[in-house]
Amino acid sequence: MGGSVVTVLIVDDDVKLLNMLRRTLVYEGFDVVTASDGMQALTQAQVHQPAIIILDWLMPGLNGIEVIRHLRAAHNKVLILMLTARDAIEDRVEGLDSGADDYLVKPFAPAELLARVHALLRRVEPAEAGGVLSYADLRLDPGTRTVWRGSRQIELTATEFDLLRYLMSHPRQVLRREQILQEVWGYDFQGQDNVLEVYISYIRKKTEAGGEPRLIQTVRGIGYMLREE
Repeated sequence: MGGSVVTVLIVDDDVKLLNMLRRTLVYEGFDVVTASDGMQALTQAQVHQPAIIILDWLMPGLNGIEVIRHLRAAHNKVLILMLTARDAIEDRVEGLDSGADDYLVKPFAPAELLARVHALLRRVEPAEAGGVLSYADLRLDPGTRTVWRGSRQIELTATEFDLLRYLMSHPRQVLRREQILQEVWGYDFQGQDNVLEVYISYIRKKTEAGGEPRLIQTVRGIGYMLREE
């Protein structure tokens, strides 16, 4: 993030948790603003333009899912880490499907939250020197973080972009599921979390929206590869 102070917005109606998170992040050198409900979160996001929002799911008034949908409908690409006690796979999918970039289940260790925050922020650091990646009619520019399929520009979230960039950096190679999670998310996922499958489906929908042939192929029992059918 270029050495500048990163602003984080923490949104939670649990005052003790809110204060603990604020202290943890301030100690780590972040500029922290807080909100205790969904409407206040939207106001704070507009005023302070944070780099990342740590967002509780269950809150009075607008819940976390509704906050994310408002932000995404306004084309706000802020990174969002959702916090929740809901740990079922279908809840994780709903959170990610609403537009969250990552998902952390309560209770959690502060060290894990910090690891997630840093992993998310690495996705929007200036791209290393390198040209446009291309495969078939798909092009990806790391410098401007834009993607095209033929002449059609595709809008991707930060997570979708980094996942596609990783696949496009290794065309025609079988990439193991664990390998992709480690490289894109930056830490190990536990259990049967299907976050990767969810994001692969998002990218497929967007890159195939014009009726184009599928380029991201499933290698059953192993992972995925970028290859023309």
